[in-house]
Amino acid sequence: MARAFPAAKALALVAAAALALSACGDDDDDEANADATASASTKVNTGNGVLKIGTLLPETGNLQILGPPEIAAVKLAVQDINAAGGVLGKNVELEQADSGDTSTDIASQSVNRLLDAGVDSIIGAASSSVTLKVIDRITGSGVLQISPANTSTTLTDYPDKGLYFRTAPSDIYQGRVVGQTALDDGAETLGILALQDAYGTSLADQAEKAFTDGGGEVVSKKIYDPKASEFAAEVGQLKSADPDAIALIGFEESSKIIDEMVKQGILPLKSGKTMYMVDGNMSNASYAKMTAGTMEGVKGTIPGSKPQDDFVAKLKGFDSSLKDYSYAGEAYDAVVLVALAAEAANSDAGVDIAKKMVEVSSGGEKCGTFAECVKLLQEDKDIDYDGQSGRVEFDSNGNPTVASMGIYQYGNDNQYKALKFVTGPISGGASTTESADNDTKPGATASPSATATSGSESASGSASEAEEEEEESASPSATATSTP
Repeated sequence: MARAFPAAKALALVAAAALALSACGDDDDDEANADATASASTKVNTGNGVLKIGTLLPETGNLQILGPPEIAAVKLAVQDINAAGGVLGKNVELEQADSGDTSTDIASQSVNRLLDAGVDSIIGAASSSVTLKVIDRITGSGVLQISPANTSTTLTDYPDKGLYFRTAPSDIYQGRVVGQTALDDGAETLGILALQDAYGTSLADQAEKAFTDGGGEVVSKKIYDPKASEFAAEVGQLKSADPDAIALIGFEESSKIIDEMVKQGILPLKSGKTMYMVDGNMSNASYAKMTAGTMEGVKGTIPGSKPQDDFVAKLKGFDSSLKDYSYAGEAYDAVVLVALAAEAANSDAGVDIAKKMVEVSSGGEKCGTFAECVKLLQEDKDIDYDGQSGRVEFDSNGNPTVASMGIYQYGNDNQYKALKFVTGPISGGASTTESADNDTKPGATASPSATATSGSESASGSASEAEEEEEESASPSATATSTP
């Protein structure tokens, strides 16, 4: 969809949202959107001179582990912006709300409260399925929505009236990295366990494609019900297939699956076996109480580049209990980009801010903080903000065009540490590789060549930004095709 259109037309489209709002996606996505579409507001937010940001992030629900780092990052960003003079000469205001998950109506209630409070932009949701439930309500009110963690390919070209953005890459990129990492580790066969929702099935499809395109064979692929009380049959099927590598794609129910893997002797990993997890179930808190060595050798991927120590320290100033930093960088950057776009637009109205999001994220003079960037704007200079999550560049649909991905590994203490970070175009192409200690490893590969077709949903994420990376060629190109 085109995102550049005259202001009058934009307002007319937004005002008409209640009359004609349709959802893209599979049947589950359509059902998730039903309530939100029916109740979409005809009231258009036009701003009042004070930038007010709302959060729709998981304080409860199956992605609750993602909430603390994202919320801390939003608070830090608002603090940094206000310390630099605020936006349009006034302090940015913050209104927090819980997104819950799709099993409840918390997100819809929270969105109603945020809109009633007069927010200009909403940061969230973390889950793509939750976003698909409320996006029409938000954008139909002329409010800009930007997610730090949505990865669903369904959202790639969703009809959002130019008001939806995200700072996290789609499942296409993470799936390529998961599949390629398994191949790089010597696996010839792969077994996949993935939760039954848009995120799980989409990411499973992308990982399968990358692995098979690289010459591997997927010998077992089980899509499971995340609400099941036990997973003995699913784990038993995986064990019988005896793959060299296992990909476990899930949310909080992954702890139950891992317990079952221990019972059936899959974990701790035996000689030659490898296992890979993803942003939705990578955690240093969830598995800490398991017997030492249970998770040893398990690897996982989290979108985002290498967290900087000073950023982590500042986040802990808002939440000293933080152990994971998934999507903290993306959440921080989402707030800063909205603030910079408001400055560039000289308006806090969501429709006006949206028109400047691409402009402040690409093509101008590089800057890495709000204070630095806003100074350039005040000098009438074009800016290109790159932040805590790495390079940020939106395409015309509000999607990032490049992404960084961290590859982590659990030790004997069941805590994960970074192995390396890869950065490359989301649609495929040569990537750069940065090791965890900033020393690039010659010959390392990142993302494979793949032709990616879309699936559906997603949810979680990663840490922060990068130092300068030495480039090395990694993988060939890929073509991404997205279906609504």
